Amino acid sequence: MRLSYRSGGLRLKGRIHLLAFILLLGVVWACAEAPVTGRKQLILISESQEMALGLKAFQQVLKEERISRDPVKNAMVRRVGHRIAKVVRRPDFQWEFVVIDNDDVANAFCLPGGKVVVYSGLFRYVRNEASLATVLAHEVAHVVARHGAERMTHALLARVGQAGLNLAIQNRSPEAIKALNAAYGIGVNVGALLPFSRQEELEADQIGLIYMAKAGYDPTEAVHFWRRMARAKRGKTPPELLSTHPAHQRRIRQIQEHLPQALLYYRKGRNP
Repeated sequence: MRLSYRSGGLRLKGRIHLLAFILLLGVVWACAEAPVTGRKQLILISESQEMALGLKAFQQVLKEERISRDPVKNAMVRRVGHRIAKVVRRPDFQWEFVVIDNDDVANAFCLPGGKVVVYSGLFRYVRNEASLATVLAHEVAHVVARHGAERMTHALLARVGQAGLNLAIQNRSPEAIKALNAAYGIGVNVGALLPFSRQEELEADQIGLIYMAKAGYDPTEAVHFWRRMARAKRGKTPPELLSTHPAHQRRIRQIQEHLPQALLYYRKGRNP
């Protein structure tokens, strides 16, 4: 048993060294930069992989969800979406805009490659095209900034860290190993993954504000939209520390801080 245990440890150690080498190469070759903000990023997932995953997920959505036949909602989503897509300038994206008939869900998302899904429940908070542009530009910003691939990279780093922890504590009791792994999981989630997810949400707000302004939509509407969402969600969201999204008031404050820059693009478009 001892020989088998040590052999397993050696194999684990070998895998750690291999993963560390791969990640080191990633640090050298996979540095990227987010649009608008210029934030440096580490991404170990190729765009072709991202787009393949996005297409697969989109096809799954189309199979599982009921597509809306509402001509007004569909026309509005396509009209606003194409205006935002035009200013993003990603000719390699195959843009598609779909409305899902589900009034219980007030949500939208964009998948790599330009597949945009809007749930009909979102229209409870949409007052005009600029309201819808607030959401669509935010979701498109996530994809253009490659936030999904960035999160996958962080998850990979977390798994490598946990494998390293298990290598270091392999001689502890099963109870100690279980407790340390649980503590590691909570620490990584609350201390790293969730804060990073909130940072990405705020970054998507900032980038989206510029996109909607360039597309000709008044960016001040973003403040009104998120205030409506804040009133609707009051008392229904977890504390920010335990959430993937920032608190509504924090989000609104940051949008207000970035409004002057976005308004420059908006006014320039109206007065070329």
